[in-house]
Amino acid sequence: MLAAKLTSKGQITIPKAVRDSLGINTGDKLEFVVTDKKEALVRPVSKKVDEVYGKLHVPGRKPVSIEQMDKKIKERIRKNFK
Repeated sequence: MLAAKLTSKGQITIPKAVRDSLGINTGDKLEFVVTDKKEALVRPVSKKVDEVYGKLHVPGRKPVSIEQMDKKIKERIRKNFK
């Protein structure tokens, strides 16, 4: 069983094994659900499209077609799996 200690400020450090298992990183949001048995369930909150919209935008970069993307993906797969 993994455990964490509550600080005087109400903070805990989530053990790395739990973070890895949940796939969470710095800045991710978590949801706490308290059950009738006084247990807490912790779940990562899925990101909404609005939160990630434009994250890959780089000013000045030329648009790339889907065909160009597919070609590069195929090239990379061939290169990595020879």
